[in-house]
Amino acid sequence: MIGKLSGVIDMVGEDFVILDVHGVGYVVQCSARTLAHLHIGDAVKLAIETQVREDSIRLYGFLTEAEHEWFRLLQTVQGIGAKVALAVQGALSPEDLATAIARQDKAQIGRAPGIGPRLAARLVAELKEKLPASLALAYASTGDGAGGSGVEGPVPAEDAVAALLTLGYGRAQAADAIEGARRRLGEAADTAALVRQALRQLSR
Repeated sequence: MIGKLSGVIDMVGEDFVILDVHGVGYVVQCSARTLAHLHIGDAVKLAIETQVREDSIRLYGFLTEAEHEWFRLLQTVQGIGAKVALAVQGALSPEDLATAIARQDKAQIGRAPGIGPRLAARLVAELKEKLPASLALAYASTGDGAGGSGVEGPVPAEDAVAALLTLGYGRAQAADAIEGARRRLGEAADTAALVRQALRQLSR
């Protein structure tokens, strides 16, 4: 299996690139959002998802591990295959996806081509319990939580509040949700557990 490729963009197609790796051209399918950042002659490193079928082997490429993780997660929903998952990722950034699922925003998800109202409802319903904290925490370093979380306590609680801030929740709302999660789970709860519990509370 191929998990990563580093090379030079040789060609950019409608839904793929050809990546030249030491003279070998790999056809790698990408979302429209990823393709917008790739240009002929660029030296890039892509995280790769390899899918082997009876009649083909397909490579899917991502600029970040968060995008790669979303691609896998989306396909756990019935009715979403690789093509639709890429369409969703083309329409919504990882940040927008995490926010839409946390808020159960079916309309936001429905912006993606191939996602009707029923599939959008199924997607947000199924993924709200599967949303890994890492997908939220991936954006914490660029969120507005750097100035302090508003929660006095252990680092996991502060990090969890920062993660909710990057998902679009207000500081007071995030602090209250994490404090509630900490009371429910106990002081020993780690960041991932706090974020998951808080998102469950906020989605009710």
